[in-house]
Amino acid sequence: MQVSNESKEFFMTRTLDKNFLWGGAVAAHQLEGAYQEGGKGISIADIMTLGDREHPREITKTIEKDKYYPNHVGIDFYHHYKEDIKLMAEMGFKAFRTSIAWTRIFPNGDEDAPNEAGLKFYDNLFDELLKYGIQPVVTLSHFEMPYHLVTEYGGWSNRNLIDFFTRFAHVCFERYHNKVKYWMTFNEINNQANYEDISNVLKNSGLLFKKGDDKEKMMYQAAHYELVASAEAVQIGHAIDPSLQIGCMLAFCPIYPASSKPEDILFAQRAMDTRLYFGDVHVNGEYPNWLKVYFDRKEYHLDITKKDLQILKNGTVDYIAFSYYMSFTAKYTDHMDYREYQDLVSNPYIKTNDWGWAIDPVGLRYAMNWMTTRWHKPLFIVENGLGAYDKMTADHQIHDDYRVQYFRDHIKQMEKAVIDDGVDLIGYLPWGCIDLVSASTGEMKKRYGFIYVDEDDYGKGSFKRYPKDSFYWYKKVIASNGADLD
Repeated sequence: MQVSNESKEFFMTRTLDKNFLWGGAVAAHQLEGAYQEGGKGISIADIMTLGDREHPREITKTIEKDKYYPNHVGIDFYHHYKEDIKLMAEMGFKAFRTSIAWTRIFPNGDEDAPNEAGLKFYDNLFDELLKYGIQPVVTLSHFEMPYHLVTEYGGWSNRNLIDFFTRFAHVCFERYHNKVKYWMTFNEINNQANYEDISNVLKNSGLLFKKGDDKEKMMYQAAHYELVASAEAVQIGHAIDPSLQIGCMLAFCPIYPASSKPEDILFAQRAMDTRLYFGDVHVNGEYPNWLKVYFDRKEYHLDITKKDLQILKNGTVDYIAFSYYMSFTAKYTDHMDYREYQDLVSNPYIKTNDWGWAIDPVGLRYAMNWMTTRWHKPLFIVENGLGAYDKMTADHQIHDDYRVQYFRDHIKQMEKAVIDDGVDLIGYLPWGCIDLVSASTGEMKKRYGFIYVDEDDYGKGSFKRYPKDSFYWYKKVIASNGADLD
């Protein structure tokens, strides 16, 4: 039997596309610093103090003189971005993910007109990236909403924030659509599924709970307003420029059953549904049936209008961006309602890093296949990385072979998902391609980058930049389009 050319093309072995977007990822609040320059307002990140693995970051009502706020300084990218982008270009970056600090554009969040100085900063930043052929990949809301919207409106518990966010989105799309092709609306919107973690709900939704609050109900309501705002933003962006690719962004942590016991398997499935229903709404434009039933059973009579539901239907995303750091494992006890703060157990088959995060490269391949099967959209890895204690030698060398091994193992699984499984993947943007302030602890010593920044946890140091061994390794990976991982 003669096989047609079309059939040959269908069955041919896939490789990474020649236009595959290798690069790196950061967030404005974790590296820019300059928290009061250029008319910038105070964000929620600006009221979070320094913490560590044993001590969570404190959230203060005001900026207190005797406490240190690491995000105020970041790595001073605001003044060093040209130098840093040059180093990224040296690595061969095709794309660079960052965020637009909402408070640089609308300092309080509820102004009628944007701040031109903030807009100009991002014009300059994007121009510098494009000068080297690096595509900006931009998140609109990345844990840095205006603190004024929290104190005056109650954060995303207030429907008014939909209008404030879409105004911000409209300004950004209108200003930068000729410079930025790839956009995301809300970073890791699903972290708030763990609503008992005050840091998660503050960063996602600007919620500060009071005694007696129904935290879960408030989380679902705030998330609904965010999902509506995201869908509206997608429609706004496409109206301004139909060529824009506007995606959602999820924190993807596969949740494995603790055993082959059927109850464990069913519970792990429900846990995944709970953490990832946000993707269902972003992609399908509607809430899954199990969650509607759950709202009914819990008597959560949320403010969800017919107009909202139509907006969700009309504003589905173009692709799914996601972070991947670790997997979880869950065990059924006596209930089917997933509670992240109590239902996770350790996995004896997986090692952990210095901060207790599971290191599970195979989980990345699993995640990519799971999302492809469920949502049938292109994927974009926009965070993946290893926080570690790096040591600089007397001659300014950083031998981070452990980071190279981490990335090698994860990239191998990523390539298996694309080449062997047929996953449609846009690019790979490791997190924090340059050392920056940790979102979870505020530390600088929890380092992720290919580039070392000489700065300690309290913002002291020369701020000089030094390539690590991983810098040169990743440069080789990019140059070979992922073929050379040795």
